[in-house]
Amino acid sequence: MASCSSLNFTAISSNPQKLSSSAISSPIVQRPFTSHLSFSKSSSLHSDQIPIRTHCGKLPQPNGAGFVVLGCARKKEPLRIMISGAPASGKGTQCELITQKYGLVHIAAGDLLRAEIAAGSENGKQAKEYMDKGKLVPNEIVVTMVKEQLNGPDSREKGWLLDGYPQSSSQAIALKEFSFQPDLFILLEVPEEILVERVVGRRLDPITGKIYHLKYSPPETEEIASRVTQRFDDTEEKVKLCLQTHHQNVEAVLSMYEDITVKVNGSGSKQDVFAQIDGALTQLLEQKQEKLGTVAA
Repeated sequence: MASCSSLNFTAISSNPQKLSSSAISSPIVQRPFTSHLSFSKSSSLHSDQIPIRTHCGKLPQPNGAGFVVLGCARKKEPLRIMISGAPASGKGTQCELITQKYGLVHIAAGDLLRAEIAAGSENGKQAKEYMDKGKLVPNEIVVTMVKEQLNGPDSREKGWLLDGYPQSSSQAIALKEFSFQPDLFILLEVPEEILVERVVGRRLDPITGKIYHLKYSPPETEEIASRVTQRFDDTEEKVKLCLQTHHQNVEAVLSMYEDITVKVNGSGSKQDVFAQIDGALTQLLEQKQEKLGTVAA
């Protein structure tokens, strides 16, 4: 990371007996000069550096000098991550852990679609027809929603985590045409029998929006247990249709991002799975910092 500092000094009479407020303000006594101290190989300021100003709040000592310190630090480039996997592969859980640690904006294509369906919009009605059949929702319905989220100011500033999209090569191409290119593509791999079990036992709290599982993460109280519901696409029949579609399309998507793909074993505990992802993201950040350091040098 490049950093630099500029110190503006005001020289003042070294005789304490003659030091007065008039002397301090006198243009004859003051002899301003500037010294630039650089902590990198280059002392020039860049457009992507943030100025930080610190003032000395005390009057200068007889043998000292009042000064202003101006420092700068290069901005970190935000992460752009895609995460993919079959239904119930653990994307939601891992996205929560990733956003908690790295502060990325979580964009879930599935949640965007379900919100449209719940609102009864025209896009929602069309999307539901495809989802009921276990088919992919057409690009023209989804891509606009995803594009708006990725272009949001928070996503640009903090970085983004795109969850469950793209699901086909045509969707990946559409994102590329809009210049959305990830730094890393994470693929969660889980055996099909485990996926079916995870989906069928999954329940939604309609009040809090929290997801439970009857076996692995049951509701905390009887009151919550009495109100949880099964989402319309969380049945065994529909998940198997979705798995067929997923397997048919995942290879085509991977071919678009094969150079930046990390495959993660999603069968273990959420902590074990996150440890794999965290290691990959930590390595990515280190590479970005090294690249910034090379550019600064």
